[in-house]
This record gives sequence, C-alpha cells and structure tokens, in this order.
Amino acid sequence: MDYARRCQLIANGYYNQGLEKARIRDLSGAAECLKKSLHFNKYQTDARNLLGLIYYEMGETAESLVQWVISQNLQPEHNRAEVYLRRIQGKPGRLEAESQNIKKYNQGLSHAQSGSDDLAVLLLGRVVEFNPHFVKAHLVLALLHMSHGDYTKAGKSLQKVLQIDKNHPKALWYMSIVKSHTGRAEVERRKMDTAFSHKQMQDDDIILPPSYKETTGWLTIINIIAGLLLGAAVIWFLVLPAMERQLNQKHNLELTGVLEQVNQKNKELAEIQSRLDSMEEERNSAVTTLQDMETNEENVIRQYERLVQLLKAREGQDMNTVALVYSEMDISLITDPDTAAVVAEFTAYMDSEGYQILADMGNRARDGGNQDEALGFYQKSLNVKGDNPQVIYDMAGIYAARDERDQANELFGQVIMNYPGTELAELAREARGY
Repeated sequence: MDYARRCQLIANGYYNQGLEKARIRDLSGAAECLKKSLHFNKYQTDARNLLGLIYYEMGETAESLVQWVISQNLQPEHNRAEVYLRRIQGKPGRLEAESQNIKKYNQGLSHAQSGSDDLAVLLLGRVVEFNPHFVKAHLVLALLHMSHGDYTKAGKSLQKVLQIDKNHPKALWYMSIVKSHTGRAEVERRKMDTAFSHKQMQDDDIILPPSYKETTGWLTIINIIAGLLLGAAVIWFLVLPAMERQLNQKHNLELTGVLEQVNQKNKELAEIQSRLDSMEEERNSAVTTLQDMETNEENVIRQYERLVQLLKAREGQDMNTVALVYSEMDISLITDPDTAAVVAEFTAYMDSEGYQILADMGNRARDGGNQDEALGFYQKSLNVKGDNPQVIYDMAGIYAARDERDQANELFGQVIMNYPGTELAELAREARGY
C-alpha cells in the first residue's frame, strides 16, 4: 500500500471516529479526531466542514468561518461549506452582533484579570445570554463563581457546558471541585454504594421467655425485702462509683473530641484556603490563556469575511472590488497555512496588476473633481506597492492644486530624491521652482 493511500485510510478512520463522537455530543473528542483526520489529509472537506460546525456549536464563530472558507477554496463546487457561509451572511448584522459579543467577552476577561469580578460576571452574563452556546464564556463565569464560593451558580454554568459538550475536560474537572464543596460528590457516592450493594435477609429470632413459678405469702415478702437491700447495696457500692467514672470518662472524651474537632477544623480551613489560593491561580491562568486566545478574534472575523468577499469578487471577475477589499485587509491576522496560501495568490495579483487598478480609480476620481477620494485611492495603491513615482507625483499635484505646499513639496521631493534622472523628477523640480 502506497503512502498516499495509507494516509487517506487513516484520515477516513479519524473522520468516522469524530462523526460518532459528534453524534453523542462529545464535541471536544470529536474535534480532536477531526484535527487528526485533517493532519493526514487536509483535503478531507467533510472533516473540515464538520469541524466548523462543532466550533459553531461551541460558540466560536471565527474558528468555524476559518474552516468553511478553507473548505470552499479547496472544493469550490458541491460543498456544504458554501451553504453554511451563505446562511451566516444571509442574516443582516449577524457578524456585527457576533463581533460586539466578542468585544464584551474580551472586556469581561479584562475586568476579571484586573480584579473587577462583579463587572466581569455582569458582562459575561450578557455574553452567554446573547450566545448560550459560548462554552468559553460559561467556563470563565464558573471560575468567577467558584472563586467567590458560589458553587451553586458555578455548577449551573458548568452544567450548561456539559449539555453542549458532555465530555469537555475542563468542565468535568471544575464540576468535580464543585461537587466536592456542595456535598454532591458524597451523595453520588452513596447512591453508587446503594446501587451495587445488597442486604442479607435474616429470619426473625424468636425469644422464648423463661418459665417461672409463682410464689405467694411470706416467701414473696422476704424476697422483695432481700431484693431491695441487695439493690441498694449494688447501687451504693457498684453503680454510683461506676456512674462517676463513666461521667468522668465521658467528660474527658468530650473534651478530647472538642479538641480534635478544633484541630480538624483548623486543618480543613488551612486546606480550604490552600484550595482557594490554588483555584485563584488557576482562574488567573485560565483567564489569561483565554484572553490571549480571544484578543484578536474580532479583527480575525472581519478579515475572513473580507476574504470571502475577495473570493466571490474574483469569481465574478470584479477586479475593482478585489483591489478595494484587499487594500482594506490586514493579512497579517490570517495565519492558517491553507488560507495564507489563498491570500498569497491575491497578494501576487495586487503586486503585479491590482495596485494599478487603484491608481486608475484615483485618476478617475481626480478627473471628476473629487480630490479627497482620489488621494484615498492613491494612498491605497502606494500601500500595496510603494515603488510607484507616477502615483506619488499625482498626489503631489493634487496637494499643489489645493495650495497645500508643505505636503506637495514633500512628495515632489520624494520623486526628485528617489527617482533622479527620470522625466517625473524633472517635472517635480519645475513644480518646486528649481
């Protein structure tokens, strides 16, 4: 079996495992299997589309868009990713609302990190109210509640996470801590002990009273008196000293028990404080990690949205739109290898032809009397390709016509210094008057 065929079989195996886990809502396990599938075959678009759906179900819209854009680029026709992207884009303001929700989430993380837990809880509560499936926001809320000892609310947040992803590792870990503090763990343990134990049935013991003979007369009276005397002697010599000793022992045991309880409570308090300190460190670490992961998510969503616009514009041969959309992108935020390859194609086109389209649009705006718009197009053209003396000279001409001599002279000077001996340099000298 050749190497490619073997990789294909392994990728299909991991995809099937991920599909089964997704069906039982083990989303974390499904995501790991699908990532392994894509590791062996990045062209497995079914796995990539399913991974996008899992990210979307967990409230990570940006990650889902990444996977669907890559999938659409790898398989332009007969691809479910196009349906998913169209559904998101077909809802007016959906991406903007998602972006605002991410901004609130980041603000909540910032407040949590700075110690403003009340504001953090308020903002994160609004985040999960808008997107009840945002797993990361639920986890941060649970950590905040746990740090304040409100394990009931923490348990509710974690329960929502486990309803979305029943085997989420962090949620299970946090839930075990919540159960240990609420007594739920002991209740569940007792239920398990009862479920797997049995009681042995015993026959009722029948106790037959001893037979006795009834006595009457003087013998009865003598027996009563003797019994009273014997009872009094027993009480005086045996019962009273024994009771005194028992009371002393009980008192000593009570004192010992109280001292042991005090020591035990002190140990428990020390352990609780240690756990709280550990949980505080874990919370700060988790908040920092989540903040690092989500800091640029808002801008990343915009870049992938614009990348989709680029693909549609190129498909429709609308190169003016391609040039404009590309000039407004921050391609440094697109780090996925497959997506970066798509962006590289557009970058190569802009370096060779697209920059001139922007310059031509600037010329048309200038000829139509809209100088501000012309300067904007010229600047976008220079942002794509700065080595363009004609565009620099045209910008200088607009500033000169507006009697803004400082900006005009600076740009004329760039043409003179950077492109000596050219016709444009001579024209720039004349424009500057030397």
